[in-house]
Formats: sequence, C-alpha cells, structure tokens
Amino acid sequence: MDRRKFLVGAGMGLIAAAAPISLSAAGNATRKVAKTGRLNLSFFPYELKLRHAFNLARYSRTTTPDVQVQLEYDGIIGYGEASMPPYLGESVESVTKFLSSLDLTQFNDPFKIEDILTYVDNVAPNNRAAKASIDIALHDLLGKIMGQPWYKIWGYSPEKTPVTSFTIGIDEEKVVRQKVEEARPYKLIKVKMGLDKDQETINIIREMMPDVPICVDVNQGWNSKEHALEMCHWLNERNCVFVEQPFDKTWIDETAWLRERSPLPIIADEAFQRLADVVRFKGVYDGINIKLMKSTGLHEAHKMVTLARALDMKVMIGCMTETSCAVTAAANLSPVVDFADLDGNLLIANDRFEGMTVENGKITLHDRPGLGIIPIPGL
Repeated sequence: MDRRKFLVGAGMGLIAAAAPISLSAAGNATRKVAKTGRLNLSFFPYELKLRHAFNLARYSRTTTPDVQVQLEYDGIIGYGEASMPPYLGESVESVTKFLSSLDLTQFNDPFKIEDILTYVDNVAPNNRAAKASIDIALHDLLGKIMGQPWYKIWGYSPEKTPVTSFTIGIDEEKVVRQKVEEARPYKLIKVKMGLDKDQETINIIREMMPDVPICVDVNQGWNSKEHALEMCHWLNERNCVFVEQPFDKTWIDETAWLRERSPLPIIADEAFQRLADVVRFKGVYDGINIKLMKSTGLHEAHKMVTLARALDMKVMIGCMTETSCAVTAAANLSPVVDFADLDGNLLIANDRFEGMTVENGKITLHDRPGLGIIPIPGL
C-alpha cells in the first residue's frame, strides 16, 4: 500500500505533463441554435441492434442504447455519439438530460477545447459517455475546419496501425463455431470468458484456427486467485497474448498478486476509467484498455496514452458496441498503441456511418478530414 501511495504522489506531476498540445474544439450542447447563430448541437436516441446476442460473464444483451450527436458550426457538421452498455450506469434519459443541461453559448471560439471540456466535465460527475459524445463531435468538427484527419494533426503515421481483434462472446458451441468462421479474416481473436465454458470455447477455437493468436477478456468473471493463475498458465500454452480484467474491479490486491505471478500481461478494463487511474494502477496491471465512453473522449484518451507510455505500461485502444463514428474516432489513436479491439461497429446491423475499415485484419485509416467518417444516407 505504501508503494502505491508513493506512485500516486509521484505520478500526479506526470498526469499534468501528459497533456499534449491542444488543437481541439467547442460546441453548444442544447437542442436549440446557439444565441450567436453559429453553433447548434442536436441529438437523438438510436438503438444499436446486434448481429448476435452479446454474452458476457455477468449479463447478455441483443441491443445497446445509444445517443447520436450532431454539432454544427458555420455550416460544418461534426458527429459524435454516446454508447451505453449496462455497466457504465448511463441511459438514454441520463445522456439527453445531461446534454440539455449544458450552456456552451458562452464559448465563441471552437478551438478552446481545454476550457470547454473542463466546463463540460465539471457540470456534473460521471456521465462519461455523454461527455464523450460532445468531445467526439468537437474533434470531428475541428478536423473538418482544419481540413485534416486527427491522426495527422497528432502527427501519427497511418502505416503503423495495429491489427484489431475480433470478439467471440460466450455462447453455445454452434454459435461459437459460426463466429469463428466470421473471424477468419482477422489476425487476433478476442474471447469473452468468465463462465464454466472457458476452456471449451478456447478448445473449439484452437480446433478451427490453431495458429491465430488470441486474447481473453474475463469481464470481472473469475472469483479465485488460484483459478485465475492456473488459467493464465493454461492460456499461455495456447498462444494467448494477454488477459483482460480477470477480477472484480475492486480487487486491487488480488490483481496485483496475479500480475506478479502470471506469464501473461494483465490489462485493466472495467477498473480503468479516467486519467488519474493510470498512475493508480501502475504495479497492479501491466496495461490499460482505453475506451472513449469511459475516458470522456479523445482529448483525455490522448493524455492517457502519453502518461501510460511514460510509466512503461502497455496501451490498448478499445470500444463498446458503437457505430463507426466512435470506433473510427478511437482508431485515430491506434498508430501509437500496442493492441486494438475496434470491432464494435462490426457487431451491429444498423451502422449509420462509413469509417475506418479492416483490411487483412489491420486497421485502415482514411484521409478524410475530422474523424474520417461519412454518414450513410437514410440512417
């Protein structure tokens, strides 16, 4: 515990130092046109329909609630969204209430994103997906104003994007085999675990795809340190790359115990939320999974990458089940991460955008300004 207190104290300066040069934007988060007549943010609920039931260790669902956002400035439109899986604790009602409560008419310069997003963050605690929807739309808007995609604004090389994993959820054997067939174009398979079928699922995948690397996401499903360590050794013998969120997010000491003994890196997901958690989890996890719906968007996610690198931690960029709007936003950070899990748009049947693509398993970024997305007509 003393070691962790020291790391937190020593690392707070790194949090401040992690902030990159900011080029970001502002907007009006009400349903009405701003008093200046230059800013207009509109939003509406949009239920995401999943291609397959999404089965995790603690729940199952066939849809995901979502709120779509449009920010208009001088005739230019930026797009954003808030996706709300159950564990975030947000809803369509809470997101629309939060967005309606904001007064951004006080900001007349869309490039003052630090001031604007600080204001948005301080309006109310939590509401991370709602805040992310503003942030994503601001980045899309500003990139379009500047005429550049965000990976270029940050100075990243699109050639350095990693492969993305393809997720296979917990399911009966017939469905697992179907999903493995769908996963054949991908170079990394992500397997949901945390129930009694863990080894059975891995064995099916290894029968059908013996050589493709896998990673596993337990979604807080393991309840024993000893069982977790045994599974890590078993998975290590089956070409597993890492284990994500093995225990309940409150099991800090147990996770540190496992990390010290595991042959595989341990990555934080549900336990990891905001920038300060990077320092807090140094020595507890080997790395972090950044998701825009948890980090409040790209602005903070970019700082997380910088800080994690300074602390010699691995970085993964992930997503919820989202449209190509938020997934492509996250993909702009992918050239500087170790792992990517950006298949959330591939898991839904009613995507509203064209965005980043996956070619031969690898994330491919387009040269379009902003996030790099195009609305699909009629959706």
